[in-house]
Amino acid sequence: MASSLHPLLLVSVSWISLLALVILPAQAATCSSQTFKNNKLYANCSDLPVLSSYLHWTYNASNSSLSVAFVATPSKSDGWVAWAINPTMTKMAGAQTLLAYKTESGAPVVKTFNITSYSSIVEGKLAFDVWDVSAEFSKGTFTIFAAVKVPKDAASVNQVWQVGSAVNKTSGFPVKHDFAPPNLQSFSTLYLMANSTTNSTGGGGSGALRIGSGGNKGLLSVSVLVLGALIAF
Repeated sequence: MASSLHPLLLVSVSWISLLALVILPAQAATCSSQTFKNNKLYANCSDLPVLSSYLHWTYNASNSSLSVAFVATPSKSDGWVAWAINPTMTKMAGAQTLLAYKTESGAPVVKTFNITSYSSIVEGKLAFDVWDVSAEFSKGTFTIFAAVKVPKDAASVNQVWQVGSAVNKTSGFPVKHDFAPPNLQSFSTLYLMANSTTNSTGGGGSGALRIGSGGNKGLLSVSVLVLGALIAF
């Protein structure tokens, strides 16, 4: 019996070790592990379901404001990232947008765009107040910081996010983003009073196994149960 037990244990331990190697690095990439150079802290964060993007936010009901930090990597090194609230619709048309890119000096900058329609992108003042706008760029990733005014007593807002490959250096306008499925699914409802850490579901939904979800915990639990059964055997 002992001689037959060792190979089973070795296989099980090896499998669980491999599983841990797959899971643990991914856990380190989730929003709850992210920090900022300015040491800002937020009440909530969400791993957005597409485009490897993350949102941190704090809702202040006393003045109907939302402080956010949006983290994303552009599709190319000279590209751009954007986060928006759409007061009237759920997708890009109507989005009031904060867009970050690097200037020729390499410094990150944030501009505001009112995307009134799919054919009209206007740089300028947004439909709501926005302040404390800034950006960080580190290791290929942008973070956009801002505080925005939201409707009084609002429970949620429509958020849209996007990444692109380039910016026209003369005009400062973003080059069109890709139209792959992730780019077309990058919108969701943001619940202002959400629990501390959430895995947001976008417009297209997400059936993928996500770190922090019941899927990974269940998989690890099954592994432990299998190992326990083998030891008992």
